Amino acid sequence: MTGYMAEMRKLVGHKTIIQCAASIMCVDDKGRVLMGKRSDNHMWGYSGGSVEIDEYAEDCAKRELLEEMGLIAEELEFFYVNSGPETHYIYPNGDEVSNFEIIYICRKWSGEPKSVDGEMTDLRFFSYDEIDIDQISPPIRPVITKFIEKMKSVK
Repeated sequence: MTGYMAEMRKLVGHKTIIQCAASIMCVDDKGRVLMGKRSDNHMWGYSGGSVEIDEYAEDCAKRELLEEMGLIAEELEFFYVNSGPETHYIYPNGDEVSNFEIIYICRKWSGEPKSVDGEMTDLRFFSYDEIDIDQISPPIRPVITKFIEKMKSVK
């Protein structure tokens, strides 16, 4: 952990912090979403992370995608705001957060998916009917549920 959140953790320890985050769900032309297995809780998730001071949410989401999955986002579309009690989470290291997360969908990117910073392993695309919600990282389950609903309604 670096940047703003690392500085806040020095001040508050493991106490709950409101975590403002931005994330990207890369969706391919078959409607599949790219996810990686998180190295901290060994559950599946998309790329995303904490917004730094004065950083635009879109820039944060793009930065996180590059850092975690090695892809450059070329176009973003707003998808969802994930907040509320369902997003309260305690990381395996004991850090506690209440998430406020802006999620974008990216259908146009460049590069090949690869784990860059070690936060994610086993990157792969999932169709909505392959996703096991119990294997999704808990604070993003509402987002994945919304994504599945959206994909079912398109069919």
